[in-house]
Amino acid sequence: MSRRTGLVLLALCGLLAAFAACPPDAPAFSGASAERTRLADADDVDVELILAVDVSYSMDPDEQALQREGYVSALTSPEFLTALKAGIHARIAITYFEWANANDQKILLPWRLIDGPVTARAVADEISRAAYRRAYRTSIAGALLFGSRLFESSGHRGIRRVIDVSGDGTNNEGPLIVPTREAVVANGITVNGLPIMLKKPQPGSIDIEDLDIYYEDCVIGGPGAFVVPIKEREKFKDAVRTKLVLEVAGHTPAVRIVPAAAQAPRISCTIGERMWQQRWGNGLDLR
Repeated sequence: MSRRTGLVLLALCGLLAAFAACPPDAPAFSGASAERTRLADADDVDVELILAVDVSYSMDPDEQALQREGYVSALTSPEFLTALKAGIHARIAITYFEWANANDQKILLPWRLIDGPVTARAVADEISRAAYRRAYRTSIAGALLFGSRLFESSGHRGIRRVIDVSGDGTNNEGPLIVPTREAVVANGITVNGLPIMLKKPQPGSIDIEDLDIYYEDCVIGGPGAFVVPIKEREKFKDAVRTKLVLEVAGHTPAVRIVPAAAQAPRISCTIGERMWQQRWGNGLDLR
């Protein structure tokens, strides 16, 4: 584990512990700015949150189950419910969809309101009942475009709008990721990332070693955007819970992972398309 990753995980653990220690009726966060309060007067939820979940064939059944179970567990955790209650409105709007290629997105959970343990449990149960599926190719850009349009039908106005995208591969189909990310962020949307890195890339595959860096430089963006990489199976649920707590609370890890567009990319943001081109010789020009 790198020193930077270690510091980030320590910061995340500290913040999560603070939530756990805070009783449900305690004001975990106070001192909202005058501007934030003014904006809140026009809104009815703290955040409109979209969970965009990868179901491409690179996600094996075990990873899919872990991913689904992680979200179900997080939504009913004491830490999540404490963060929810600490918000200005103490409620959020949430939807959950699965994605693969540029034309494959399926909503498993239409927009729902979570305002306490009962509605949180109902949402978690609805997600857990959905059938599992898998599909070809990986289009993170397609998921971001689809997700950005979903805000129009949420039926709510959030102080923040967040797309939480999780996956185990790079964009290799559909629009290029960086211009897509920039267009989405320009509409006031924050994109956070949950790169799943449980398997070591095999020779001949189109997986990459530094998926967390790819997400940092090419996928996430917007106010407070961050990445929580998952590299150990036994920490999957903890990582998902931490990420949802941060998103609901509107907080960023104390030690920031490098946000998108903060510096020149450390990795090519067209690496997924190039690897696909090299594998299949489809003649794409990605200059």
